[in-house]
Amino acid sequence: MSDNASVTITRQSGYQFLVDFGAAIPSLLADEPAPLGQGAGPAPDHLLLAAVANCLSASLLFSLQKFKQDPGTLVATATPEMGRNENKRLRIVGIHVKLELGQAAASIEHLDRVLAQFEEFCTVSMSVRQGIPIHVQVQDGTGAILKD
Repeated sequence: MSDNASVTITRQSGYQFLVDFGAAIPSLLADEPAPLGQGAGPAPDHLLLAAVANCLSASLLFSLQKFKQDPGTLVATATPEMGRNENKRLRIVGIHVKLELGQAAASIEHLDRVLAQFEEFCTVSMSVRQGIPIHVQVQDGTGAILKD
């Protein structure tokens, strides 16, 4: 991300907001689910989960490519843990991210080193983690859990 990256959010109607990432990136319509909004686009919690999962996926890929390794298909699923704070306000109190590699662990060289370091490269999750715990699990293409 560049130092001057910014996002502009403009209300369209109701709880729908147009998210403008700048001239080179298509805009995105965000909306709250019913009963507040119409669910016409991702809600803010979806966008947070997507940012964390995308950054962790990119960081895992970056770490693998440092060793010239290809994970094959890489699928990330981020799930929030919801709870209430001391004022009974609904909050995301944890995020669980499952990363699934398309290859078997046995076919990926230096995987132990990759798994030990990839999270440190993720700007988003390391920033969010300062306020919300993030649990990361990695599975290989055979379903074996490599990191939990």
